[in-house]
Amino acid sequence: MFQSFETQSSPEQGPPRLAAMRQLMFERDLDCFLIPRADAHQGEYVAPRDARLEWLTGFTGSAGFCAVTSQIAGIFIDGRYRVQVRAEVATEFTPVHWPEQQLADWLKDQLPEEATVAFDPWLHTVREIKQLRKKLDTMTLTPCDNLVDAIWADQPGPPTAPFREHPLEQSGESHDNKRARIVESMDEACAIITLPDSIAWLLNIRGDDIPRNPVPQAFAILHDTGKVDLFVQDGKAIDISAHLGPDVYIGAASQFLDAIDTLTGPVRIDPNTCPEIIATSLKEAEIPVVEGRDPCILPKALKNETEIAGARAAHARDAVAVVQFLAWLDTEAPKGALTEIDVVKALEGFRAQTNALRDISFDTICGSGPNGAIVHYRVNEKTNRQIGQDELLLVDSGGQYVDGTTDITRTVVIGTPTDEQRACYTRVLQGMIAISRARFPKGVGGQHLDALARAPLWMAGMDYDHGTGHGVGSYLCVHEGPQGISRRSETALQAGMILSNEPGYYREGAFGIRIENLIVVRDAPPIEGGDNRAMLDFETLTHVPFDRRLIDTDILSQPERDWIDRYHADTLEQIRPRLDAFVQTWLTEACAPL
Repeated sequence: MFQSFETQSSPEQGPPRLAAMRQLMFERDLDCFLIPRADAHQGEYVAPRDARLEWLTGFTGSAGFCAVTSQIAGIFIDGRYRVQVRAEVATEFTPVHWPEQQLADWLKDQLPEEATVAFDPWLHTVREIKQLRKKLDTMTLTPCDNLVDAIWADQPGPPTAPFREHPLEQSGESHDNKRARIVESMDEACAIITLPDSIAWLLNIRGDDIPRNPVPQAFAILHDTGKVDLFVQDGKAIDISAHLGPDVYIGAASQFLDAIDTLTGPVRIDPNTCPEIIATSLKEAEIPVVEGRDPCILPKALKNETEIAGARAAHARDAVAVVQFLAWLDTEAPKGALTEIDVVKALEGFRAQTNALRDISFDTICGSGPNGAIVHYRVNEKTNRQIGQDELLLVDSGGQYVDGTTDITRTVVIGTPTDEQRACYTRVLQGMIAISRARFPKGVGGQHLDALARAPLWMAGMDYDHGTGHGVGSYLCVHEGPQGISRRSETALQAGMILSNEPGYYREGAFGIRIENLIVVRDAPPIEGGDNRAMLDFETLTHVPFDRRLIDTDILSQPERDWIDRYHADTLEQIRPRLDAFVQTWLTEACAPL
């Protein structure tokens, strides 16, 4: 099993740890210390060693941060975690609704005008600190060593797994060509890259430093010659030295800051991902700096034909496993003996039977009944719930395969659904269909499409507190920028980008609904009678049936019904030949026309 069900959150441990931190703050004359969910590489995910926010507060979500003062410890969480946080943290921590409440405004309310706010300069980006300094102009923001590390006696060590090559037959482009192509777009003498997935993509390497994400932890300097200085923990790059070749220098991670001091500018840093300490080092060395986007982020998002073909193959393979799982679930769940952990184990087992699974792409979200309303719920031994009759089960899961990363959510009913459940499910499905059918001009960003998914829910006075879609990597992180479908997604969508399409609806204490496919942006064929405008649309990568028992056909329009029938027919054609007789029969019934 990849997934563990140990209870990660221990609310009772939070208060003594908080007291220890406050004592250290008192000794150092600090009014506040900031604890982000971040590491020195500024990716979304962190290794166990860097799970400082979770260790201090008990909060296990994938986004958030804490600000500790002598009187209050605010834990800032967005709409995905407002139910979850109440169950995971002690009352000594105060949930703060973010981004509605900004950190700077909160600090002004909690601290005196001349307060000292301390932070670890490795764990905060240039942009974060710049904005705080601008808004907290009367306070002193001071970098310091990490106070959590000072009180975390049994903190895990850094990851030690060696890096490995990601072969050309999977990447579709050599790292020599990538480096040459990227520097052509750069005006600077070099660019500093800290994001693990950017470095993985650029150099065609993978690693096991972050659970569920096959990325290496490293720092890189990309020079305008195309050469790269790569800084890693000792020994981790030995197995890939031949793959990297003579144009990639391998140095120790401890040498990174010293190497920065020797650069000749201008140096590009991405203020959204570059740790503040790097900008400080460059400034102290009087090296010219240019702020700009990490040069790998957009090219990485534009998948080449090899990567898209790999995504199709991975999704077909994954669909077989998920369909087998759903057929098994339909047989076993009505018996009344299954728990959420049983379901997660079974699904991972079906994926493992592909003999191609490298890891799951995130811990499976499996919420039955009221647990389904916790958007990023992770079942553990303490919360494990027996799946009851006549209730909804939400399962959000994915796999990491060498040819692609998958992410799929299906909500099913165990027993007989209520009219309300069917109506809510159908509105969510309508939103997913609207994105799937979307056709739009080049230059349109995800923020322009987001409302299409929400409109059916809005018409019923409903909504959901998460984005409609995120970018997905190619055997990389299941969450990838810069593309997305949300109110904040300004990046124009381009052919080759892979995204999720996952509207939802959540009734706290009752049920949760989410339906998710992965889609890839492609050039749309011209329409007779249309103008000569370049247009885009989506190819759906995921082919797994929806629960027809939850579809209220009276709510659907005829084009929506036709889309579902075509989708199910395509699913049957692609997946049925790869199944045994029992599952073939189940799939045929599941894909029957509405």
